[in-house]
Amino acid sequence: MVPMTFLTRQQWQPLAQAHEQRAGRYADPFLERRHRGQKHPVEDFLFTYYTLKPGQMKRWHPGAGVILLDAEEQTRQKFYRPATEAELRQAGLSEEEASEHARAKTAAIVDVQDFLERRATALNFTREILGKTAAKPGFFGCFGMHEWAMAYKSKENNIRHEYLDLRLGASGTDRVVESNRIRCSHFDAFRFFMPQAAPMNELQPTRQAQRDLEQPACLHANMDVYKWAYKLLPLVSSDLLMDCFELAWQVRELDMKAAPYDLTDWGYEPVKVETAEGKAEYVRIQRGFAERSVQLRNRLLEVVNTYSAELDSIT
Repeated sequence: MVPMTFLTRQQWQPLAQAHEQRAGRYADPFLERRHRGQKHPVEDFLFTYYTLKPGQMKRWHPGAGVILLDAEEQTRQKFYRPATEAELRQAGLSEEEASEHARAKTAAIVDVQDFLERRATALNFTREILGKTAAKPGFFGCFGMHEWAMAYKSKENNIRHEYLDLRLGASGTDRVVESNRIRCSHFDAFRFFMPQAAPMNELQPTRQAQRDLEQPACLHANMDVYKWAYKLLPLVSSDLLMDCFELAWQVRELDMKAAPYDLTDWGYEPVKVETAEGKAEYVRIQRGFAERSVQLRNRLLEVVNTYSAELDSIT
């Protein structure tokens, strides 16, 4: 049985406000830029590539098993319902208090059964890809060449980020691609390779092979930990969501610092992966991200695995 806890309105409101502020540090500048019609080559990515909207990210969720008292508005949100008297008693309320809140239908709890039933297929895929990736050793020999492959032969293909200059120019970028090993395991990076660069990749990732090819040193796979987290909302807490988001935010910075674009005017000094020193710096930072990503995957898995029996019975 999953343990139940409860939070009074005086307890959960400050938590919701703190989360809104934490998420707003990232979401609000994006919304302001979008209103002004401006782009940011690094900071916009997590809001334009991924599907969780800023307003959704700022909405606080306590996670499954936490009952919010005096939260009538929360009971009407997707995948929530009023807590039962038995659940309120299990969480530690007195018989009288539990009866009162249950009768008023103002105590909100995540509707786990509804979530599992409606998201069973996606949950099984998420559980599999998180578990397989966390269990693998990381490959630290890619050196961010995926971004260079996306800019290969830019004179023929046009540059992918049209408002950014290539740090080494078109021919210099092409030479880096041609003189380095290309071993990208992430399908959602590989699918953006320029057509002349795709055959150079030692692997040919597909969507079907994604769950088997993902590995925990891959920068794009580690940004995707955020995606798996928001797909599990509100089963997982907003605290865990933001831990995953903040890893993705830092990974995105390295991804673009190591890319072929000149971002000095945006305040980013390049990690020059075309040099031995740059490769060493890249791997040093990459190792730290890999360790954190495995920890986050395991935290997400811990939540999903709590409901493994119920999920298996549905599927």
